[in-house]
Amino acid sequence: MLSYYTASPLVRIENPIPQGEGCGLVPCIPEQNPCRPTKLCHARNYYNPARNAVYSRFSSCDWDQTNAVNFCLANQERRISERLRTDAWNAVAATDKLTRLRQGSNTRKLGERVKDIAWWKEELLKEINAMDTEIDNLTEHKRVLEKALHDTRMALAIAEECMIQREKRTGIEQVHDDAEKGLVKEIMLIRKCQERMKRMIEKATIQLKMNRAVRHQMDIDVRDKHHAQNIDDRVHQLRNCSFGIGYHPGVESIDNTVTDTESWAKFTQENIERAKQERQKSEKVHAEVDLCLRQCANDMWSQFTQINEGFEKRAKETQIAKEKLEAHILKINMEIRDLERSIELLRCAIMEKEAPLKVAQTRLDERTRRLCVENTSDEAMKGLQVEVFELRQSIATLKEKLRCAELGLCRLLKVRSRLEADIITKENSIQIDLRCCLALRRNMPLDPKIGPLFSLAVCPQTNSMCHTPTFVPSDDRATRAACPPCSTAYTGVTCCL
Repeated sequence: MLSYYTASPLVRIENPIPQGEGCGLVPCIPEQNPCRPTKLCHARNYYNPARNAVYSRFSSCDWDQTNAVNFCLANQERRISERLRTDAWNAVAATDKLTRLRQGSNTRKLGERVKDIAWWKEELLKEINAMDTEIDNLTEHKRVLEKALHDTRMALAIAEECMIQREKRTGIEQVHDDAEKGLVKEIMLIRKCQERMKRMIEKATIQLKMNRAVRHQMDIDVRDKHHAQNIDDRVHQLRNCSFGIGYHPGVESIDNTVTDTESWAKFTQENIERAKQERQKSEKVHAEVDLCLRQCANDMWSQFTQINEGFEKRAKETQIAKEKLEAHILKINMEIRDLERSIELLRCAIMEKEAPLKVAQTRLDERTRRLCVENTSDEAMKGLQVEVFELRQSIATLKEKLRCAELGLCRLLKVRSRLEADIITKENSIQIDLRCCLALRRNMPLDPKIGPLFSLAVCPQTNSMCHTPTFVPSDDRATRAACPPCSTAYTGVTCCL
């Protein structure tokens, strides 16, 4: 095609017009020709004797001059035509070269534009994938946090139920002991953790909305870039022989562009930067959620175990006191039996003193019937009087001892009754602490035999949550994991306690 325009077989002479900077693609043709006569010669009248008439005739000089002018005009017009043909071929070659160069340049620019769009779209897709992963992570942390908040409601209800159950204690057992203090502290701690979890859930919800908004903006940008890439790729593939090309008059004067190249790249870059910033904030949020879960779990687990130890300690102390009371009751029962035997002995002794008293009094009564001088105050009389006095004094002493023994027996019975009531009170306390409170607390999500708090692995040595929880099905015996802080093998989500 290039040789067709570079070497034309119709060009026979060189172009007389110089080609310079001021020469355009179309030749300049003068309006007047110096070889063309501006006015023809007039014919003269000659007499023709053959016809006997007068005719108009030109002279030979006029004929020669006319031929010369025609020859000159033909040569000049031929040269102009050859110059026009040369300039036309040059213009065709120049315009073809310019067209091919411009079309090639625009095709290359369209290809570069397609590559730029593809590169930015790839960056957006990478950021969208990273944002999707972050949204999934934050959603999972939020779900675990909501589940943890639900678990704390059960823990709070159980702690409050334990407080209600301990109100059923009676008598001296209504002690504000360490277990009750721990329950009050646990209720306050659970409520504090619930408020903290609610704030974190609200913060995570707001961050999820921000993440989804950024992702939606990137989706729109990717959609627009995909549409633009399809258009530019399609027009980049267009050639002069392509199907579907046509004239669109005036389209070159339409400028419906919104941005330039710099603002276009800046818009996408700002979207990516904003996505990175929101992703960093989201990572910070789910790190805070994880920290909140671990701190709440550690605090509640520590308080939970402390209260359980307090319950067990209190139950043990109450059991020891109950056993001591039972031992005292055994001793009191033995003493009561001994005292009852003493009372019976005193009563028998008093009864035994009645017959000698009757004998002595009868003797005295009979001796009062002596007559005259025989009614003498002899030794026998004095002895009988002393005997009666001593018998009465002995009976009085025995009765006093009997009264004291009976009073002692009553006191022992009262003490035994009191100790038995105290034992019943302590049994009630032990029943409340062990069979009610501790039985309820076994159903809490804090019990490591059922599952650790918030589905996080528990380290038995540090009594806290492991830093890298591993979720393993509890029924999969072939799968084993290790707790990093203590290197203890455990199955499921709990360490082997």
